[in-house]
Amino acid sequence: MPPSYRRPPRFAVGCALAAFAAVLASPAWADPAPSFAELLAQLDQTPATLEAGALSDAAEARVRQARVRPNPTIALDAENAFGTGPFSGYANAETTLSISQDLELWGRRTARVNVARAEAGTAALQRDLAIIDAAGRLAQVYADAEAAQRRAALAEESLTLTIADARAALVLVEEGREPLLRGIQGESEAAAARASRDEAVAERDAAFARLTAVAMLAAPVTTIDTSLLDLAPAATFAPPAEAPAVRVAEAQRAAAERRIDVERIRSRPDINASVGVRRYEMEDATALTFGVSMPLPLFDRNRGNIDAAQADFRAADARLLGARQEAQADRAAARARLAASVSRVSAADAGVASAEEAYRLSRIGSEAGRISQLELRVTRAALISARTSAVDARLARVQAEIELARQDGRAPFQGAQ
Repeated sequence: MPPSYRRPPRFAVGCALAAFAAVLASPAWADPAPSFAELLAQLDQTPATLEAGALSDAAEARVRQARVRPNPTIALDAENAFGTGPFSGYANAETTLSISQDLELWGRRTARVNVARAEAGTAALQRDLAIIDAAGRLAQVYADAEAAQRRAALAEESLTLTIADARAALVLVEEGREPLLRGIQGESEAAAARASRDEAVAERDAAFARLTAVAMLAAPVTTIDTSLLDLAPAATFAPPAEAPAVRVAEAQRAAAERRIDVERIRSRPDINASVGVRRYEMEDATALTFGVSMPLPLFDRNRGNIDAAQADFRAADARLLGARQEAQADRAAARARLAASVSRVSAADAGVASAEEAYRLSRIGSEAGRISQLELRVTRAALISARTSAVDARLARVQAEIELARQDGRAPFQGAQ
């Protein structure tokens, strides 16, 4: 046998050793990630939800502060003291102790409280929306990690099948039933499959690291045992009257309308009343003092702030209109994508079953010499492609469920069995 024919057996041994090493390299200490339901129950500890909750608490605190009336002002004045002539010393001094208070007329306090309440309502809705967004991001990262794990497993299986087919081809080459080209092709395919496996493993490890960070897990995730990709979407929830984003826009519009009232009231005079006691040292007598003060609205009538508040209201009204239109379109699109993804999953599963049967028959035919190695490689590639498409279809179904859940104002797969 020529020297060139001795290369394929060495290649087969090397492929077998590589596959055995890959099995040994798989982590026996794998730390499985908690299920998506368990991670969802701990969502209130994530930075995004903590931030949204803190902002809502701050808005509620501003409501309490808005209810508080302004503090009175106490003043002590001394006149006609420590001068010259009859006003030397303090014998002829007049001392006044007074307290003044802002009356907050024209509904100033009520308008201030109404704005604070509207802003607190907006903050509460934004907190709820932040929680929904955090749940959607968690579902996306979890599904990405699981899909990366499945792709890595498929790449490992593809490498195993490629090595097995290459070894079978080597047997035919040594028997003279196939040209040496088939062995060289098998070596090239095995090298490409090994590179794809290494890339898929790297992507899986990166996805696990992202899941560990997003879920704030103490130990790094090395495997996912509880599947989210195989979980059927929740289809029992009636859609709300308005999407969460629309409710936030409505609250922002209401707050902007309240600010117009505040600015209009600020254009009116701010009346301040005072009462006090005056001491006359020369006469050794005392008397009451009282008065009312207010600014003259000659120059500043708050016109600019009123116009700005009205412009902000128009902008908020436009945002609300756009949010309603987008929510209606997004919900319809999400429902359509979810229905299509469910059908795609069913079709992909059927395709996998057909591809598995086709590859099984091709292996039998190849070993019997009735089917060429080229046809075997085609059916093997079709099998790996079908399984990859099944993973992609499930990932698309998760993404469609995430988008629909956001429009419905709930967590993805909430209530799904």
